[in-house]
Amino acid sequence: MSAFFSSASAESSSAKPPVIHWTEAGQKHSAHWRSERNAPPPRHVLPADDTITADAAYRLACEGTALLWRGDFHNASQLLQAMARRIDKMPARKQRKSEKAGSHAASPVDNFHRYRLARSQRARVLGSLLIPFNADYSIPLRRAPDVRQACIEAWGPEQATGVPSVASLRELLGIIGAHEWRKKGIEILALGNAPNNRIHPHYGVFSPVRGEYVDLVANAPLPRTGAERFVAFDIGTGTGVLAAVLARRNADLVIATDQDPRALACARENIARLSLEDQVHVVCADLFPEQRASLVVCNPPWLPARPASPIESAVYDEDSRMLLGFLNGLAAHLEPGGEGWLILSDFAEHLGLRSRAELLVAIERAGLRTVGRIDARPRHPKAADAGDALHAARAAEVTSLWRLIATSG
Repeated sequence: MSAFFSSASAESSSAKPPVIHWTEAGQKHSAHWRSERNAPPPRHVLPADDTITADAAYRLACEGTALLWRGDFHNASQLLQAMARRIDKMPARKQRKSEKAGSHAASPVDNFHRYRLARSQRARVLGSLLIPFNADYSIPLRRAPDVRQACIEAWGPEQATGVPSVASLRELLGIIGAHEWRKKGIEILALGNAPNNRIHPHYGVFSPVRGEYVDLVANAPLPRTGAERFVAFDIGTGTGVLAAVLARRNADLVIATDQDPRALACARENIARLSLEDQVHVVCADLFPEQRASLVVCNPPWLPARPASPIESAVYDEDSRMLLGFLNGLAAHLEPGGEGWLILSDFAEHLGLRSRAELLVAIERAGLRTVGRIDARPRHPKAADAGDALHAARAAEVTSLWRLIATSG
């Protein structure tokens, strides 16, 4: 899935970072505050160590107090897991209480909003366990791993100011996980045989773990425009995976666009790893480059809702801005006989966030018509997880490649 819109949380060298303040042993302290979600620094910070119980930590976090860890790093990880178990027990208790009260079944859209609210509350509580960092991103705790390279990849080069920083342990674990994904990469069968078929996602760039949309682009019939060179656009390229697939399908030139600095760096690195620099040009652009193409591919975020963090911009497209921007600009960027491929899940339809009729009206108003559609069922584990809060919608989901052409010109 493409990560397109600029990350508001990307740190700027000229922007003054937020500061977290706390009192410890009677002394006032401060440090840079780091939050990928752009969460403000917590107002109430209490130093904590191995002596605190999971119940006490959970209660304090629910009350809005952040815990700055001073104990063993591995004990902090175990405490975070214990807090997560306490959170995850809550929905079941609330559900049983609701059933006893005889409440009416919620609509799909109500379930979705409750799901997002629960996820937000979970992130807030678990984000209350904080880890200190030295200025070089080393962690001054017992048995702490060396995370300096992972933090450099996520936050940029360490500052020479000598100022320490603080971030949540939950965010750090995400950074470590992203670092491992970046090292080993993800095998993409549509890119050919190993070992030259791996995509290495960067932190903050959506990983191509939903293989069905990649396979759709790999197998759909290419349009024949009669143009001297087959030029394709990949709008909102993210990791560059779809641009690479088009290049491997022998496109003469693929222009891959994005506006997010992390995505641009990630796509360029992946294209270089795959030795496709002669075919694929990664450029910073607002949706379309200034020319026409025989094929324009776009895999916008699938759900019309507001993202709560930069990484969610690959999933949530507020007011369908990227989807509508792609549709409304497509006709002007197609060669005669060219096609636009819209890769879109109907998950939003099953959740009641957007209807099929609304999508069809948007296509028609953009001066486009559909000449074909190829569907794929999801293969991800959540589609078969009956315990998932959105299981009914996930089980019914279909991902489609819509083949669109201009109705005139």
